[in-house]
Amino acid sequence: MSFDGASVASLTEVSHRYRGRPALLDVSLEVPAGCTVGFIGPDGVGKSSLLALIAGVKRRQEGRIWTLGGDMSRAKHRRNVLGRLAYMPQGLGQSLYPSLSVRENVDFFGRLFGHDAAERRERIEALLQSTGLTAFAERPAGKLSGGMKQKLSLCCALIHDPDLLILDEPTTGIDPLSRRQFWALIDAIKERRPSMSVLAATADMDEAERFDHLVALNAGRVLASGSAQDLKSSTGTQSLEQAFLALLPEEERSRPQASEPASLPETAGTPAIEALGLTKVFGDFTAVDQVTLSIARGEIFGFLGSNGCGKTTTMKMLTGLLPPTAGSARLFGHEVDARDLETRRRVGYMSQSFSLYGELSVRQNLNLHAKLFQIPAGEATVRITELLDRFKLESVADFLPSALPLGVRQRLQLAVAVIHRPEMLILDEPTSGVDLVAREEFWALLVDLSRNDGVTIFISTHFLQEAERCDRVSFMHAGKLLAVGTPGDLRAAQEADTLEEAFIGYLEALEPDNRTASRPFVADADHKAEPRALAFDPSRFWAFARRESVEVIRDPIRLAFALINPIILMLAMCFGISFDIEEVPFAALDQDQTRESRAFLEFLGGSRYLAEHPPFTSEAELDRRLVEGDIKAALILPPDFGRDLLAGRQPEIAVWLEGSDTYRAETARGYLQAVQQDFLAALAEDRRVAQAQAPPAESAVRFRYNQTFASVNAIAPGAIMMMLIMTPAMLTALGVVREKELGSIANFYAAPVSKLEFLIGKQAPYIVIAFVSFLLLFVVMRLGLGVVSAGSFLALSLGALCFVMAATAFGLVMSTLVRSQIAAIFGTAIVTMTPTVNFSGMLYPTASLEGGARVISAAFPSTYFQSIASGVVNKGLDMSLLYPDHLMLLGMTAGLWFLAALLLRKQAP
Repeated sequence: MSFDGASVASLTEVSHRYRGRPALLDVSLEVPAGCTVGFIGPDGVGKSSLLALIAGVKRRQEGRIWTLGGDMSRAKHRRNVLGRLAYMPQGLGQSLYPSLSVRENVDFFGRLFGHDAAERRERIEALLQSTGLTAFAERPAGKLSGGMKQKLSLCCALIHDPDLLILDEPTTGIDPLSRRQFWALIDAIKERRPSMSVLAATADMDEAERFDHLVALNAGRVLASGSAQDLKSSTGTQSLEQAFLALLPEEERSRPQASEPASLPETAGTPAIEALGLTKVFGDFTAVDQVTLSIARGEIFGFLGSNGCGKTTTMKMLTGLLPPTAGSARLFGHEVDARDLETRRRVGYMSQSFSLYGELSVRQNLNLHAKLFQIPAGEATVRITELLDRFKLESVADFLPSALPLGVRQRLQLAVAVIHRPEMLILDEPTSGVDLVAREEFWALLVDLSRNDGVTIFISTHFLQEAERCDRVSFMHAGKLLAVGTPGDLRAAQEADTLEEAFIGYLEALEPDNRTASRPFVADADHKAEPRALAFDPSRFWAFARRESVEVIRDPIRLAFALINPIILMLAMCFGISFDIEEVPFAALDQDQTRESRAFLEFLGGSRYLAEHPPFTSEAELDRRLVEGDIKAALILPPDFGRDLLAGRQPEIAVWLEGSDTYRAETARGYLQAVQQDFLAALAEDRRVAQAQAPPAESAVRFRYNQTFASVNAIAPGAIMMMLIMTPAMLTALGVVREKELGSIANFYAAPVSKLEFLIGKQAPYIVIAFVSFLLLFVVMRLGLGVVSAGSFLALSLGALCFVMAATAFGLVMSTLVRSQIAAIFGTAIVTMTPTVNFSGMLYPTASLEGGARVISAAFPSTYFQSIASGVVNKGLDMSLLYPDHLMLLGMTAGLWFLAALLLRKQAP
């Protein structure tokens, strides 16, 4: 198939599966160029997979995919076209880095795509101005509202002026005004640059009306393609939503549809919910400001507002999950109190995100919550059976939630929320991201609960079609209530045809600046940067290294763990693990009471290795004092001790040792034997021993290294070695896997970046941090522990640099290998520490190792730095003798880079 310019992408018999479950089945499709193309369909039908395949972010499994004139299964073509396309993954700010500011996020993408400093500044200022983000340029991305995050993501996508812009549900979860501004910006950009193609997925049929071309999908297959009018004409329907439902298979079209709620019956008595001047302040930020409202029993009350306006905070205060700063909240006439369990039992709460237990099945989740609400066993069984049937969960009762579509998971959450028959339901955006079919089913359940069970429903939503079904609606912005009334009253107040227009009218009246549309940024084609086709581009490497450095610096806990934790552990090792044993406490029972026995005990007490304690008088006292730890050794001198000694016979002394610490016990035995021999030698010199004989020869022992024989001199280099492989490797191991979990790994997939640029860029900051840690540890060793390095500091420093490069490279390997940060931390700790402790030469000489242990020792970097550190500190060696160890560490670093690049995929599976 050749590219003729009429299609920006072409798919032929494309199929894609996840663990055997089909996401796309035999999709053949021509995607027209130079227009906006919308991909519509229920949740989980393959929209995201299809867009990711077109963008080259996912690896092709079956079929053929051509994008921008070439086969996306070929790495060379992907490298050539990644600079011409931009990809925004699904999720609010999924491609952003929360700790980086708005400006820094856009700057990062500019660096990736090869813009110099002057061009980045010009483009960033124009993009921020065109999206209304200039005033928030220094705000961290994590503190932006949903709409602002999506506009920032669009800035990042447009920084390199792409020919193809791919947006995966870019407006899901954002408020109507932000949604309108987002698409107005896209339309303006398209007007000024008509050759750019825009592909977007959406579940909002009103939003889909704006696209030039639509592709309807269901169950991984294309139902139809064409303009919105084409789809409506072919199905004989009046709206796109009706057209899509008409395209579905018959069995799916027959699902229950939500009817309009019947009129709310007149209810007497106190309201279900009352809020009076409810206020919540976080620091200097007011999240909720003087909210006053009242909700009648049995009413469906809609809560609408812009992203970050305080809806969730208000709901948490109304349920007692969050204490208010000022004002009060009442449920069923009683003050809200988190400790009032009786009132809490009358409320069901469903959070915005899935909050059930993923390791429990549907039935087990229901059963657990029945027990939490203390429903009797017999009644709980009946209730669970009733809910499984009513919420159509019976067929998936034994499934784990992760195996269910989003719409079914939300039905499960609703079933859990009502299992204790609450009188009120508080639902926080329960249908966000749910397709229209599942949404209809969900609302059918809500209407039934309200009108037939009399349940009061307080629901927040961004879907204005849902708000039309509410009895009353409130509009909220910046922590304040703007208006409360029936949908008809709110429309009439703004002279609007739809509730969306009414909401936007209230916002524009509050903030007139929302009326003006900024001039969109479009780059000059003559100055369009082309990413350099280099295997390793320093500018792209620096983009990742700089971004990682900023994130670490702004995370004080992580930085403290990197620099302070090794010092604490090193001091603990050097002071807590000592092979120096002096002043072993002992006591004696002298049954001889002669001058010789007293002289012997005085000689023992005078040794710096032994410390005499008061004598004991019986074996019972001996046992008690050994058990209590008062003494570690006990001696009984027999009655004939002095006579035997003077006669030249060696007396038998009974010795008991506290043997729970075998090393100290063995050492104490050696001390006692040595001191006894010294005493005999001293008596022989005094000629008081009749048959004492001098030894045939005398050995003069001197230590060539570590003359003081202090264990800290041996432990300190090993402690530095352990700290430099454990902490840096664990920190680096979080680098890649964290991006996998957060979803920002899509930036690597979609950018013209090589594996080594990405990996070494992620690693570089941790090399610097680890080397600074080495310098701190060296100062602590020298000044805090008094260990003097006898050899070359240059050799030790270069060895430390080579070692931390190998250690952090090992962390990269672990990070590419695992899928979660927990696995990365534990895996790295286990795999680094076991060989380090046992096979590096710190405890046992490497020359004594045999077989597999010898192989592990030779293959692990700790062995070589232990040789360097011990050689420099204790033996006074320099580079001329240690350079082979340095070269081995550099070779291991290169090998680990190669392995990490081999394990890292440039496309998602």
